[in-house]
Amino acid sequence: MSSPIRSKDRDAVVQSLRAGVVPRAGQHLIQVGRAREVETLVSDIDRLADGGSSFRLVIGEYGAGKTFFLNLVRAIAMERKLVVASADLNPDRRLHASGGQARSLYAELMRNLATRTKPEGGALAGVVEKFISTAKADAKAQGVPTEQVLRAKLEQLTELVNGYDFADVIAAYCRGFDEGNEQLKSDAVRWLRGEFATRTDARAALGVRTIVDDASVYDQLKLMGRFVRLAGFSGLLVCLDELVNLYKLANAQARNSNYEQLLRMLNDSLQGTAVGLGFVLGGTPEFLMDTRRGVYSYQALQSRLAQNTFAGNGLVDFSGPVVRLSSLTAEDFYVLLTKIRHVYASGDETKYLLPDEAIEQFMVHCSKRLGESFFRTPRTTITAFINLLAVLEQNPGVTWQSLIGSVEVAEDHGGDTDLDVQTDDELSSFKL
Repeated sequence: MSSPIRSKDRDAVVQSLRAGVVPRAGQHLIQVGRAREVETLVSDIDRLADGGSSFRLVIGEYGAGKTFFLNLVRAIAMERKLVVASADLNPDRRLHASGGQARSLYAELMRNLATRTKPEGGALAGVVEKFISTAKADAKAQGVPTEQVLRAKLEQLTELVNGYDFADVIAAYCRGFDEGNEQLKSDAVRWLRGEFATRTDARAALGVRTIVDDASVYDQLKLMGRFVRLAGFSGLLVCLDELVNLYKLANAQARNSNYEQLLRMLNDSLQGTAVGLGFVLGGTPEFLMDTRRGVYSYQALQSRLAQNTFAGNGLVDFSGPVVRLSSLTAEDFYVLLTKIRHVYASGDETKYLLPDEAIEQFMVHCSKRLGESFFRTPRTTITAFINLLAVLEQNPGVTWQSLIGSVEVAEDHGGDTDLDVQTDDELSSFKL
């Protein structure tokens, strides 16, 4: 007998899936397939914990499960004692810019900084305090002032860009911690989050001469990767989704500048110079392979990210920087729908709204309607399935046989999903 699912977890999963978005919690309840891809990313996480670096592009169609996969990797990383920073790119947040968009991306990453004890984000102050408490314990054991130990630990950061100021800011936070000066602590966290707009403000508040600006975002992430290791964590994993927004940039120079940043990140990772820092980036096939506007339009990246010519006809190669999300098999999809049915019933098998036979019929119907994209982009079919369960739950007199034949699933092109259900009785029209 399976254990019941808490209503909080059940609602989080069901509501997210129905809206066509990825649940932030409870992914393990509906995870199926993609074992090789998960193994690959877990090996990256282990490499980070060992002081290495990693870079992966996760490529899949709209609705194929990229965001779900990224969230799953994020959860695994936190379980392995990594700090995780995540953000979605959009027109106001990108890797390289001159109008504050790169700093905006960095600030979002720092706001969403998460650890195992604080998985929802906002863990930056906690990471700093963990580092300070470790330094205090060491200082007490050695019988020396805390700041002396603090400076000695941060010495290795001074070889990096902005390293001296980073050390000064951490020392300022420590002073604020000791003196009960909340303003000083708040200013230090603001600097670490990249929220100071001018050097004058930063100098007045903390006595430092630099701030995190558009040009230094990647350097600051390298600093943070080293710092979290000093604080006792295994490393820093940066998850960036919606990289298709770089592909959508109309200005060719802006696109190339962003691709140049990607190249820098990739080179540092492959050469192992970004200690304890890993990147997992989600994008669509057009973003990667379009030779006019995509990553492949940048020659240096195309040569590094080109597909292994031997990995064709069903053969795979997960050793390269690009992980292509394969379509779910029919068996995987069946298991996925049974898991969703199980979650919808809060883990109580006696409350299942559909028998196994109905799930098979639903899959056959969707396969006829959508063809190959039924497996390639699961989002639309999952949304339709949740909607079907909702109608059955709220209309006890309706049979699943009368509903399934008339379920219309709109193919996913990154937009909204429509479900049209028509029956012969009082449910003549139900539309989401």
